[in-house]
Amino acid sequence: PSVRIDSQCKYAAIARGDADILLRLPTSSTYVEKIWDHGAGNIIMHEAGGRVGDINGNPLDFSAGRTLSANGGGVIAANAKIFDAVISAVQATLAQKNK
Repeated sequence: PSVRIDSQCKYAAIARGDADILLRLPTSSTYVEKIWDHGAGNIIMHEAGGRVGDINGNPLDFSAGRTLSANGGGVIAANAKIFDAVISAVQATLAQKNK
Protein backbone atom coordinates (compact mmCIF):
# COMPACT_ATOMS: atom_id res chain seq x y z
CA PRO A 1 0.00 0.00 0.00
CA SER A 2 1.00 3.60 -0.50
CA VAL A 3 2.50 5.32 2.54
CA ARG A 4 2.53 9.09 3.09
CA ILE A 5 6.08 9.94 4.18
CA ASP A 6 8.67 12.46 3.07
CA SER A 7 10.49 11.65 -0.19
CA GLN A 8 13.85 11.30 1.56
CA CYS A 9 12.35 8.63 3.81
CA LYS A 10 11.02 6.86 0.71
CA TYR A 11 14.50 6.80 -0.82
CA ALA A 12 15.86 5.35 2.42
CA ALA A 13 13.12 2.70 2.52
CA ILE A 14 14.05 1.56 -0.98
CA ALA A 15 17.77 1.63 -0.16
CA ARG A 16 17.11 -0.58 2.90
CA GLY A 17 14.99 -3.00 0.90
CA ASP A 18 11.77 -2.09 2.74
CA ALA A 19 10.14 -0.75 -0.45
CA ASP A 20 10.58 -1.37 -4.14
CA ILE A 21 9.72 1.72 -6.17
CA LEU A 22 9.45 5.50 -5.82
CA LEU A 23 7.41 7.17 -8.56
CA ARG A 24 7.18 10.95 -8.67
CA LEU A 25 5.33 11.48 -11.94
CA PRO A 26 3.81 14.72 -13.19
CA THR A 27 0.20 15.02 -12.03
CA SER A 28 -0.57 18.35 -13.67
CA SER A 29 0.91 20.61 -16.31
CA THR A 30 1.46 23.38 -13.76
CA TYR A 31 3.43 21.53 -11.05
CA VAL A 32 7.10 20.69 -11.56
CA GLU A 33 9.28 18.94 -8.96
CA LYS A 34 12.24 20.86 -7.56
CA ILE A 35 15.56 19.17 -8.27
CA TRP A 36 16.99 19.79 -4.80
CA ASP A 37 14.26 17.61 -3.27
CA HIS A 38 15.99 14.60 -4.81
CA GLY A 39 19.73 15.23 -4.34
CA ALA A 40 20.26 13.39 -1.05
CA GLY A 41 17.96 10.53 -2.04
CA ASN A 42 19.83 10.13 -5.30
CA ILE A 43 23.13 9.72 -3.42
CA ILE A 44 21.59 7.30 -0.89
CA MET A 45 20.17 5.14 -3.67
CA HIS A 46 23.42 5.03 -5.62
CA GLU A 47 25.43 4.15 -2.53
CA ALA A 48 22.99 1.31 -1.80
CA GLY A 49 23.25 -0.02 -5.35
CA GLY A 50 19.90 1.33 -6.55
CA ARG A 51 19.12 3.55 -9.49
CA VAL A 52 17.36 6.91 -9.86
CA GLY A 53 16.35 8.46 -13.13
CA ASP A 54 13.80 10.50 -15.01
CA ILE A 55 10.75 8.97 -16.68
CA ASN A 56 12.95 7.97 -19.62
CA GLY A 57 15.46 6.15 -17.40
CA ASN A 58 18.15 8.81 -17.77
CA PRO A 59 20.15 9.83 -14.68
CA LEU A 60 18.97 13.08 -13.11
CA ASP A 61 20.97 16.09 -14.29
CA PHE A 62 21.44 18.34 -11.28
CA SER A 63 23.04 21.04 -13.45
CA ALA A 64 19.91 21.52 -15.60
CA GLY A 65 18.20 24.11 -13.43
CA ARG A 66 15.98 24.35 -10.37
CA THR A 67 13.21 22.05 -11.55
CA LEU A 68 12.91 18.62 -13.07
CA SER A 69 11.43 19.99 -16.30
CA ALA A 70 14.72 19.37 -18.13
CA ASN A 71 14.87 15.89 -16.56
CA GLY A 72 11.72 14.53 -18.15
CA GLY A 73 9.50 15.99 -15.43
CA GLY A 74 9.44 13.03 -13.06
CA VAL A 75 11.60 10.80 -10.88
CA ILE A 76 11.73 7.02 -10.66
CA ALA A 77 13.84 5.20 -8.07
CA ALA A 78 14.15 1.44 -7.65
CA ASN A 79 16.66 -1.26 -6.94
CA ALA A 80 18.92 -1.90 -9.91
CA LYS A 81 17.41 -5.33 -10.65
CA ILE A 82 13.95 -3.95 -11.46
CA PHE A 83 14.74 -0.38 -12.56
CA ASP A 84 14.64 -1.08 -16.32
CA ALA A 85 11.36 -3.01 -15.99
CA VAL A 86 9.83 -0.12 -14.03
CA ILE A 87 10.92 2.36 -16.71
CA SER A 88 9.38 0.14 -19.40
CA ALA A 89 6.10 -0.10 -17.48
CA VAL A 90 5.97 3.67 -16.93
CA GLN A 91 6.72 4.32 -20.62
CA ALA A 92 3.97 1.91 -21.71
CA THR A 93 1.47 3.47 -19.31
CA LEU A 94 2.29 7.02 -20.44
CA ALA A 95 2.07 6.01 -24.11
CA GLN A 96 -1.37 4.47 -23.49
CA LYS A 97 -2.51 7.56 -21.59
CA ASN A 98 -1.39 9.89 -24.40
CA LYS A 99 -3.32 8.05 -27.13
